Amino acid sequence: MAALRSTVARLLGRRGTAPSTSAPPLVGFVVHGAGGVHPASAHVRVTGRMTALAASGRARVAQVDPVRWADGSDTAHLDAILVQRDAFPVAALDAAFARAAREGTRIVAEVDDDFFTPEARTRLAQAEYDPDRLASVDRLVRGADAVVVSTPTLRDVLAAQGVDAVVVPNGVQPGLWDADPGGPAAADPDDRSPRRVLYMGSATHGGDLDLLRPVFTDLTDDDGRPVRLEVVGVTGDDDTWYDRLALPEGAQHYPAFVAFLRAQADRWSAGVAPLTGDRFNDAKSDLKFLEYTMLGLPFVGSDRPSYRGADEHGGLLVGDQPEAWQRAVRAALRESDVRVRRARRYVLAERTVGDDRPGETAWRLALGLS
Repeated sequence: MAALRSTVARLLGRRGTAPSTSAPPLVGFVVHGAGGVHPASAHVRVTGRMTALAASGRARVAQVDPVRWADGSDTAHLDAILVQRDAFPVAALDAAFARAAREGTRIVAEVDDDFFTPEARTRLAQAEYDPDRLASVDRLVRGADAVVVSTPTLRDVLAAQGVDAVVVPNGVQPGLWDADPGGPAAADPDDRSPRRVLYMGSATHGGDLDLLRPVFTDLTDDDGRPVRLEVVGVTGDDDTWYDRLALPEGAQHYPAFVAFLRAQADRWSAGVAPLTGDRFNDAKSDLKFLEYTMLGLPFVGSDRPSYRGADEHGGLLVGDQPEAWQRAVRAALRESDVRVRRARRYVLAERTVGDDRPGETAWRLALGLS
């Protein structure tokens, strides 16, 4: 297998030579997964943007095997290589930096979570991040030519570590999300079945779920109709105060996950995004606001740095008090149409992946592209 040429070398059609000056720059990327199957963060932050970049003609792109590129068995010349999180094994990073220095390859680190504060590292260790994975992120951001992050708070976290970073906010990908999901159906006053509110997330959000227990216990809407929390992901545990909607096989793959959510969107009347007050959460992005909006659901989230500003675009932000959450959920159900319309105008105008968006311009500049 070692004798096989890499994806990049095959793309170039030769070994060990730089592309001709007439060819667009070649940008490699290193993410977990292969064959189009990647973690959600890779789709949101990297592969969707790389696909759009290639379609624009500004660059050629290809996924790179990090170990083979570091040891030189992948001989293709790269103008830039973007590495997400810990996708480059820490044992191979020194060789990668040395090769990049020899060949003039720009290394760009892509980070969308706090991997650096002691509180965050403890939480990540509990979510299966071993010391080598954390060391990989740390070594990468300290040696990269540029660092891209998802939020201003995360930029500040890195600044405290002596690392400069550029903020590229998350955006939704055209073609992945339907342009017009229609929004929740109007409540039938004669229907007494529970109205469902969606909370989706990864295993790192299990503690945030606890904030919602006193909110949804015996909650009703303005008409006295029961309101029931429905969880997708977040936890593998069952409890009496929420329901779990299981993901079908294969839906862990982000495009399949999005397709599943879109197919189920009519069952929900709103979406919630609780966050406990800790530094790890404060560095997270407002992705759930974007996703709920594209599902046509009004958004209720914690008033934390992650979601700051969502209330200017139709979202509802609340503190940790259960009564405030209950009022906000009822308001979201009551004012769904107008809030979803406001949010969608904002997301479609300013938070989609596209050539003319300020965040995408900053991302290309970080890669060394015009």
